[in-house]
Amino acid sequence: MPPDDVPASTADPALDPVAPRKRARPGERREQILQALAAMLEQPGGERITTAALAARLQVSEAALYRHFASKAQMFEALIDFIEASVFGLVNQIAQREPAGAARAARIVTMVLQFGEKNPGMARVMVGDALVGEHERLQERMNLLFDKLEAALRQSLREGAAGDGVAATPEADAKVAASLLAAFMAGRLQRFARSGFRRSPLDQLAACLARIL
Repeated sequence: MPPDDVPASTADPALDPVAPRKRARPGERREQILQALAAMLEQPGGERITTAALAARLQVSEAALYRHFASKAQMFEALIDFIEASVFGLVNQIAQREPAGAARAARIVTMVLQFGEKNPGMARVMVGDALVGEHERLQERMNLLFDKLEAALRQSLREGAAGDGVAATPEADAKVAASLLAAFMAGRLQRFARSGFRRSPLDQLAACLARIL
């Protein structure tokens, strides 16, 4: 306990308005920047995000942002890294738990749409709305993500059809169905983003998947 003649403000730094601010742990500021960027992307109809607006939201200088990211494109790349790791981590879990075939493909599609609904800002990145005017390599990465999802769907459907021994042309049928599913996912996420997040990408999902598959 501090002596009686020591003011509380100097005895307890937490109560001292001029006490030095607690130092952020390594990586914490990067996380805060990305969280703020994702939150700004969740604003329906929001304008193109600038580093000035992002810095203002965090109450820091633009120079402080650039100490953690070399450019705004690098910030978006970090968000895309998160999307890829999350989505394909779940795709791998589904592949381990669900036998190949239509059921696995349906679960993958459902998972991607659920991820987008739970992370509206990420959904805007996935369909490219948030990337308009940004570096073209960012859109290329999102195109590649959907290509990889389509490949995972195609493999599951092909293996499932071959195992059932029903389809006469399992490779061709799987290719067509996977292409439809990939376009369906992208379209549902785009509609969700452009509706201001009002139209759920999960609306009548089971009936739609049953029709496609």
